[in-house]
Amino acid sequence: MEAVIEAYQLRKDFKNKTAVRDVSFSIFEGEIFGFLGHNGAGKTTTIRLLTGQIRPTSGKAMIAGFNSSSEQGFIKPIIGVVSEAQNLYERMTGLENLNLFANLYDIRKSRVQELLALVNLQSRARDKIENYSNGMKQRLLIARALLHEPDVIFLDEPTRGLDPTSARDIKENIKNLAASGVTVFLTTHNMEEADELCDRVAFIKEGSLIIIDTPQNLKLQYGEQSVILKLNNNESIKIPFIDPSSLQEAFSRLTKNEVQTIHSQEATLEDVFLKLAGQEVENEL
Repeated sequence: MEAVIEAYQLRKDFKNKTAVRDVSFSIFEGEIFGFLGHNGAGKTTTIRLLTGQIRPTSGKAMIAGFNSSSEQGFIKPIIGVVSEAQNLYERMTGLENLNLFANLYDIRKSRVQELLALVNLQSRARDKIENYSNGMKQRLLIARALLHEPDVIFLDEPTRGLDPTSARDIKENIKNLAASGVTVFLTTHNMEEADELCDRVAFIKEGSLIIIDTPQNLKLQYGEQSVILKLNNNESIKIPFIDPSSLQEAFSRLTKNEVQTIHSQEATLEDVFLKLAGQEVENEL
């Protein structure tokens, strides 16, 4: 299987900081790839390098075999980008926003209607953006990024600040995109969201890539499984699977009828992330 997105020893130095440090990875068609890190870890800089918005200090980024720095003319038609900033024309309607970009890039008008249906905004298409909720704006941004039917879409914190219903709608859109063959590069601080959506995730810390694997493999390798006992006195006891003496205590309590409920607790991706990536640093680059 050929890679759609490739980074080769990608590095970006700013005046006082190395934001991305010799990062390499490959992402494949239809994959949802999560790029996870604290603020300042280098996530946004990596997106800018991959999409050709800035040039690397060394190394290279490739999209569908084209160099992101030197072959922008080939890159732009095949990628869509939804940045963290909601850069819409607030005094225009949703329909007018999409039509504006459709006209600029000579895209058929029927495509606008298709996308309004895709993101479930048909009934609000003629409302001004200033009257949209954050979730509606985010869905419209995704629709705008998909106008030219890109093969790859970059989503930078697409559900940040959204209510649960809006976040669920965005996640369904992301799943549908991947199912249709679109490759999705996703950054998020929400580890539960990354676990739910991503085929693989990468952890980046202070510009350096720590690990790449599936969420399930990471949880199995680095997470801790445990048993939670809730006693009749409402006390809860957490017992690691690997602790024989604690398990013996649990069985002892069970035989004495001291246990009200018992259930297993799986490791979470957040547990693994905190274990491998450590504490948060400041100033996103």
